[in-house]
Amino acid sequence: MTVTSDDTVLRHSLLEDALAFVIGTSLCALGLMMLTHLGLITGQTAGLGVLLSYVTGWSFGPIFFVINLPFYLLAFLRMGAGFTLRSFIAVGLLSAATSFLPGYVSFAALDPLVGALLAGMLCGIGLIVLFRHSASLGGVGVLALYVQDRFGMQAGWVQLGFDAVLFASALLVLDPMMVLYSLAGAAVTNVAIALNHRKDRYIGR
Repeated sequence: MTVTSDDTVLRHSLLEDALAFVIGTSLCALGLMMLTHLGLITGQTAGLGVLLSYVTGWSFGPIFFVINLPFYLLAFLRMGAGFTLRSFIAVGLLSAATSFLPGYVSFAALDPLVGALLAGMLCGIGLIVLFRHSASLGGVGVLALYVQDRFGMQAGWVQLGFDAVLFASALLVLDPMMVLYSLAGAAVTNVAIALNHRKDRYIGR
């Protein structure tokens, strides 16, 4: 959805939404492929899914899909049916993409730090595309908004607390340097979103 200079709202067509969902989830899937190839993680619910895939040996896609299920009720209560449905579709597409994409893409050489930074960029851009089409990848972001509404705690602090626990837990599984690279990649994702998904510049007032 965009806003013109005379405040006329122009909504995306169904085809535009569909293309954006494919593009956004594909970019995120490629970024996650880089991270899992290197044995790294990221933040939020996707990071939890990656870490659980390392611990259990199960594929990331099904894990990510399942751990998002409890959050859809919160999304419905906080954001409404449209946002919830769009997020459900986006999560499903990402779960599918991360399952079949490795059969078509591989990496012969990928430096851990460079890979983490590039993956952070890809995930950040992919999330921005989804946000612009009123969708998300569910999970902790929705929970953070619910906690903010219900208990008054700022959503950003809730997300930061979750990531702090997640990366601390990762130290039990991953080498500390790999966790450090993962933090760098997650920081790039957050910076990309902060710079390019601003209400005052890009998404109207």
